[in-house]
Amino acid sequence: MLQVKGDIDINKLIILYVFDKMETALSERTLVDVCSSSNNWVNYMDCLNLIEKMLEDGFLCQIAAQDDKIYTITPDGRECLANFYIKINKSLREEISNFVKKHGVKVKNKQECRSDYYQNKDGTYTVYLKIMALVQPTLELKFVVPDKKTAQSIYKKWEDKAAELYYVIYDTLVD
Repeated sequence: MLQVKGDIDINKLIILYVFDKMETALSERTLVDVCSSSNNWVNYMDCLNLIEKMLEDGFLCQIAAQDDKIYTITPDGRECLANFYIKINKSLREEISNFVKKHGVKVKNKQECRSDYYQNKDGTYTVYLKIMALVQPTLELKFVVPDKKTAQSIYKKWEDKAAELYYVIYDTLVD
């Protein structure tokens, strides 16, 4: 559903509602993707500007992060949402809730799982894999693999396999 782009207060409430439904801190990239790119609930540029405005207003706060800005809703933001969420069209609230139910885990995994690869001088490839907590990596792995095809395969599978691999490593090393 396309939200009325000119209503700044409603757009702020939409962003707060997304935080509330996701129940986690969100990176700027994730928030903009969910609200603008994937769903068109809030215009892309408005979303970026509103994040800054909501920081100034005390509705969001930034958590220190290495690679990406991470935000969370503040008690004032929760109070504002509790008082005014009804101003968000009911069908849009349902759409946001359904999106989070259907895609919330994948959105969180995409935010937390990072991967990259590059070619080494000897023709092999190095693949970096990370699971990010809010401010620091929970797990970092580095593999040297023989070819680009293997590097790409690991890179593509990481987001779906990261949690499973983390638990296997943890269970193996911790008694």
